[in-house]
Amino acid sequence: MSTFAPSAALNRVPDVTVDFWLIKLMAVTMGETAADFLAVNLGLGLTATSLLMAAILIGALALQFRQRRYVPWSYWLAVVLISIVGTLVTDNLVDNFGVSLVTTTVLFSALLALTFAAWFASERTLSIHEVKTTRREGFYWLAILFTFALGTAAGDLVAEHFALGYMATGILFGMIIASVTAGYFVLKLDGNWAFWIAYIFTRPLGASLGDLLSQPAEYGGYGLGTIMTSALFLAAIVAIVIYMSRGRQARVQPMIG
Repeated sequence: MSTFAPSAALNRVPDVTVDFWLIKLMAVTMGETAADFLAVNLGLGLTATSLLMAAILIGALALQFRQRRYVPWSYWLAVVLISIVGTLVTDNLVDNFGVSLVTTTVLFSALLALTFAAWFASERTLSIHEVKTTRREGFYWLAILFTFALGTAAGDLVAEHFALGYMATGILFGMIIASVTAGYFVLKLDGNWAFWIAYIFTRPLGASLGDLLSQPAEYGGYGLGTIMTSALFLAAIVAIVIYMSRGRQARVQPMIG
């Protein structure tokens, strides 16, 4: 049997643990503030920032696809970058092309649904525990890109169009995630669907947190600024990835010793 068959190969994405959700939330928060920092504070503009970050993301994904198992630093680098790019995709459609937040929310919902349909039709599974081939990993990252774009659109729709503000929006999406979690543990909601629903809604939750911390008080924030907020979350992400990498090494060593 080929060593790269799904049954024999190693999973290329992490297990879903508390560490996973913690670093994912921080990654999406940083994605929001870093995109604003590059486009506004550095004066690159939305278009130049989008092209620059898309090029860096392509390089990071090329590196990630070379891995034949889950490597924390490579995986989470791709997540942080795809968070930024997903945010920029939605921002470009809304700000540069005048597409409404309602339309972008519907559009990315449809694209995500089509991705899942094509993934299942091709692989007969949507399991995140069986991402062991390049094709499955391709579907996985495409789905993640659309979850970030969808989460950005949905979050902005609620916070801006419905004018709930950062705090109320964060609480709303936090309650949705809590409901999904309860559905999984109490009502035995399917694990794959619970994961992807929670994954979508952590994006607007993280964006609301990022805006709450970075925006000035007159706009309902705490005024830390995009530089400080991005730096704080980047430092936390790096620290957790180092911790996860060392823990992984400690588990592997007894197996090969």
